[in-house]
Amino acid sequence: MNVLHTIIETGLPYIISVFEIMGIFVVTWTGIKAFWEYIQNSFMKKNLDLQSHLAKGLATGLEFKMAAEILKTVLVRDMEELYILGAVILLRALLSILIHFEMKTNDKK
Repeated sequence: MNVLHTIIETGLPYIISVFEIMGIFVVTWTGIKAFWEYIQNSFMKKNLDLQSHLAKGLATGLEFKMAAEILKTVLVRDMEELYILGAVILLRALLSILIHFEMKTNDKK
């Protein structure tokens, strides 16, 4: 049992970091791509669906970040850490719900 515990404690932070980096990459790439679409819409008079693409990318990036937060629950050592982690997960879940609501509102237009 100690071997498994040691493996989890040493390996899980790396896995969590990978998920966090993937979320950061998705949000960054989506932001850059959305800005490019904004420039095309503004100056080249194209009609690209900027809001929908941005919302979908942000929602995907947030899902990666939430996966990392869920994995962090395995490493919680005391209740104070659990409260903070719970608050972060709750805030990210609310953001995800708001983004999905925004996507549904844009789809109806």
